[in-house]
Amino acid sequence: MSFIRAATLARSVATSSCRRYSTDAGAKKSSNLGFYLGGAGLVGLGTYVYMGFGKEEAVTAKKDLKSPLDPSKFIDLKLKKVEPCNHNTSKFVLELEKGEASLLPIASCVYIETPDFKDEKGRPMCRPYTPISASDLEGELTFIIKKYETGMVSKHIHSLKAGDTLRIKGPLPKWPWKMNELEEVGLIGGGSGIAPLYQILQHALADKTNKTKFKLLYANVTEQDIILREEFGAMKKKYPETFDVVYVLDKGDTNWKGPTGYIGADLIKQHIAPSSLGEKVKVFICGPPGQVASIAGAKKGREQGELNGVLKELGYTKDQVYKL
Repeated sequence: MSFIRAATLARSVATSSCRRYSTDAGAKKSSNLGFYLGGAGLVGLGTYVYMGFGKEEAVTAKKDLKSPLDPSKFIDLKLKKVEPCNHNTSKFVLELEKGEASLLPIASCVYIETPDFKDEKGRPMCRPYTPISASDLEGELTFIIKKYETGMVSKHIHSLKAGDTLRIKGPLPKWPWKMNELEEVGLIGGGSGIAPLYQILQHALADKTNKTKFKLLYANVTEQDIILREEFGAMKKKYPETFDVVYVLDKGDTNWKGPTGYIGADLIKQHIAPSSLGEKVKVFICGPPGQVASIAGAKKGREQGELNGVLKELGYTKDQVYKL
């Protein structure tokens, strides 16, 4: 099957074989979806083009690259190394061939499958994960994954060592990012739900044409639970005019100087651009289901669900909020 033909089947194949969950995307229907998915595997003169939601954007790669990923089937990728981040989260670096990169559209994710664990229908379990490596990074594909004691897929991934393989399928499209479409972007994340937000930030801030200003509110239980802190610190230092981050802890010790408790109306009003900016502002959120429901209303499977919670109370509309 050709890649383009496979891409047109990606949505139906992916969603029928994998269980949905809160970080899974709620993509709108589009007649260009096949091209949007297929674009990640195109090989061209240093560029790949993806189309979605009636919008088109060309992303320039560093060199002629191709993607090994296939949205219609799982492929095996070798685990190159594992780098612990804290007590329950690690970076998993997968090895790609020379001349290969993920070329994932921004924003999108992939499915990771675990053949050893089956769902209620006897099918291998799989979950969506968002890579944190740059889309055009040659030779590697990196994930940051938290281990949940009740999560079979995450436990399987954390049991792997260098030389083992992971089964990957994708890309799965989320929000089709377009440079400088927005003036202000608010990002609200919780725990390991930070990965999709990091994917957007890494891509947009590295673009020399970027004029969009980003503000991230990132919630965790304790200071030790904060992941990618070093990376966000480097972003803030390198892009002081267009990026800032505020860490929020459920439980801060006596040395903690930042805000504590849940992300609520006061913090959002203080740090996120107001809804009065209309089409110039958007808020992206990704985190535990309870956090997302409280701030923006619960998702319904892959669909966005109704806008509720704090953001609705503050006057934001459904077009100004996206649940990744």
